[in-house]
Amino acid sequence: MLSDEQASPEQIELFRAMSGEKRLQLAEQLYWSARRIKAAGLRAQHPDWSQEQVEAETRRIFLYART
Repeated sequence: MLSDEQASPEQIELFRAMSGEKRLQLAEQLYWSARRIKAAGLRAQHPDWSQEQVEAETRRIFLYART
């Protein structure tokens, strides 16, 4: 992790105080936000693609994503 990517002590405290359900909700929101951003990037790179092509490529990218 880069130093500017690390959570601050305040953020850590907030996350620890959250219920598991709330953390899961936040993770799900982050996931779907990342997919929307990726789809927007694909649309910008491939303006000739149909919505179906953008959605299929977004699914493929997330299906095979690795950290």
